[in-house]
Parts: sequence; structure tokens; C-alpha cells
Amino acid sequence: MNVNATLFGQMIVFAILIWFSMKFIWPPLMAAIEDRQKKIAEGLAAADRAQSELKDADARVADEIRKARIDASAIIDKANQQANQIVDKAKQDAIAEGSRQKASAEAEIENMAHRAKEQLRAQVAQLAVSGASKIIQREINADTHKALIDQLVTEL
Repeated sequence: MNVNATLFGQMIVFAILIWFSMKFIWPPLMAAIEDRQKKIAEGLAAADRAQSELKDADARVADEIRKARIDASAIIDKANQQANQIVDKAKQDAIAEGSRQKASAEAEIENMAHRAKEQLRAQVAQLAVSGASKIIQREINADTHKALIDQLVTEL
């Protein structure tokens, strides 16, 4: 048994296996490993970018919500002001309408009082004429009675 020849034969076969592995198996294996490393690095970079974009988006959303709340508050304030203006205008219109109706009622009362006075004067004049005719029937002094009737009419 020759240990040297077997050992030498195994070394040659092992060297051929190493050379074959280094030439044909190792490069594709290393290329696959490097490609996988690149993909993992790109995935991690993309995850970092996505996380930073998410933070930016959250900040923009918070800013938009703040702006929307400010705008909503301004709209509510404007609506309240318009409502107050409408209520004030309605009050002023009601006051003006009340004043107009009051003036109209006062004018109507004045006209009714004037008509009542005219009717009263007419009745008093009629009574005066009636009284005068009775006086005339008793006493026939026309000048005295006429002066008395004229005085009554002017006083009325």
C-alpha cells in the first residue's frame, strides 16, 4: 500500500475540485450573494426613504388639519357675524316698522279726533240753532239773538 501515491492522488483530485469550484461554481454563487446583498441594501434604503416620507406626510397632514381648523374657525366666525348682522337688521326693521305703524296710528287717531270735533261742532251748532229758534219764538228781538248766535258759533 502506497500512502504517498493515494495521498498525492487525493490532493490532485482535491485541487481539481477546488479549481473547478473556483472557476465555475464560486463566481455565480458570489454574484448571487452580492445581488442579494444589493437588493437587501436597496430594500433597507427604500424602507428608510418610505419612513422619512411617511414622517413628512404626517407633518403635512397635521399642517393641513391645522389650516382646515383655522379656516373652519374663520368661517364659523364669519357666519356668526353675518347672523348677528341679520338679527340687528331685523331688529332695526322691526323698530322702523313699529315706528311707522305708531305714526300711522297717531295720524289716524288725530283724524278721528278732528272728525269727532267737527261732528261735535256740527251738533253744537245744530243745538244752538235749535235753541236760538226756540228763543226767537219766545222773543222776537232778532238783532240781539243774532249777535248771541254769532258769538256762540265763533266760540265753537
